[in-house]
Amino acid sequence: MPRIFADQDGSRANSPGRHRVTEKKDNKEPLPEPELHALEGVLSASGRHFAIVVSRFNAFITERLLLSAVDGLVRSGAEKKDIELVRVPGAFEIPLAARKLAETKKYDAIICLGCLLRGDTAHYDVIVNEVTRGIGQSAQETGVPHAFGVLTCETLEQAIDRAGLKMGNKGFEAALAAVEMASLREAISSQLSAVSKTKIPRSARNDKPRKAHTAKTRRK
Repeated sequence: MPRIFADQDGSRANSPGRHRVTEKKDNKEPLPEPELHALEGVLSASGRHFAIVVSRFNAFITERLLLSAVDGLVRSGAEKKDIELVRVPGAFEIPLAARKLAETKKYDAIICLGCLLRGDTAHYDVIVNEVTRGIGQSAQETGVPHAFGVLTCETLEQAIDRAGLKMGNKGFEAALAAVEMASLREAISSQLSAVSKTKIPRSARNDKPRKAHTAKTRRK
């Protein structure tokens, strides 16, 4: 497709060396969708209970994440009385607190919020790996969804951008992920429960009682 150049005053020209504006053809062709039934969660937090674990370290960032996370839950229908807030010293302590909360089985999802900034030592990499592993392991072993809202940034500017400036707010996104996963977990559990309650005809079972064979003693 030929390039179309524009002069600074907005008039089009065909000569290079001016301000260039390349026109792109919009591809409005819809993407094909698989002909399969998808099991999905919904963004409805009504009647559900959530816990938020937030780090006090880098509070300038984490408090912004917290405010947006609560806002996301409330906008989705959650009641503030159904949101438990737990504060920990730093990001390293988030996985333990999240696991203890998940083990109570009182919450439909746990939201983990923190902020880690790279320094001059390997401390950043060690903490990032441990926090990520711990949160993921807690979710898998307890079966309670954990939303990962821990920022891992190179600079403070990147963290600010992700806490509500240019890149949205990751606390809000984590809240929505928690709501959807809580709903999806319930949907999957309901489906599995319905399958387990399906009765199998006795004629199709392979657990028919066998007749006991008694050994006959012979007298000599």
